[in-house]
Amino acid sequence: MTKWIGRVLLLLVAAALAQAIIEQLRRPSDDRTWQGKVAGVVPYDLRPPTPTRLKESFWAPDKAYLTPHSFGVGWSPNLGRIVYELRHHGDPAND
Repeated sequence: MTKWIGRVLLLLVAAALAQAIIEQLRRPSDDRTWQGKVAGVVPYDLRPPTPTRLKESFWAPDKAYLTPHSFGVGWSPNLGRIVYELRHHGDPAND
């Protein structure tokens, strides 16, 4: 059953990526940003990643637990937020 779930998730990601590429290619060349949302929900960014965007994607303690990928389709875990919460959870000095 685990293989089945993995295959379905892979298919969904591939479909979202294909939709993002099709959406961008339908635009005039000057209007292509290579970033946006598939179906208005799933974020995508197909621009080459930069160190700044990688950091914002994985280490932003002041943002949500999931942040848009710095490259690709979907979300990344925000390790900065997770570490922040683990360090401050239950600390009476920060309540």
